[in-house]
Amino acid sequence: MALRVGRPLLLDTCAVIWLMEDAYLSEASVTAMDEASDRGDYLYVSPYTALEIGMLASRGRLPLTTSPAQWFKRLLGVPLVRLAEMTPAILIASSYLPADTLRDPADKVIVATARELGMTIVTRDRMILDYAARGYVSALAC
Repeated sequence: MALRVGRPLLLDTCAVIWLMEDAYLSEASVTAMDEASDRGDYLYVSPYTALEIGMLASRGRLPLTTSPAQWFKRLLGVPLVRLAEMTPAILIASSYLPADTLRDPADKVIVATARELGMTIVTRDRMILDYAARGYVSALAC
């Protein structure tokens, strides 16, 4: 289930950072985002990404020129970017993923969100891409 064309896109934290900081994104991921935009589809971001942005900034691993809260607010102000649902059902599903090889709670929440809402994850996270290659979720390398 590596990639299913036409599905809504869920941007992993790394993809969000690279998108917002104008860093390199793969041609395939840029094309997928452009096609989503052309269809009028939103690009979704997990609320968990806000936690990860805050943690990265607080540890000095993500130098920001503004507060993490302002940075995230700016992200949500980008046209066609929307916050994905993070329901109790998704959080519980993150504890019961098939072939549970993912260890990072953030990865589990992102994967469960994509599975529950029928989305394709845009990521560079090797663990998520490997999980997708095994057919458990749709993903696209960015």
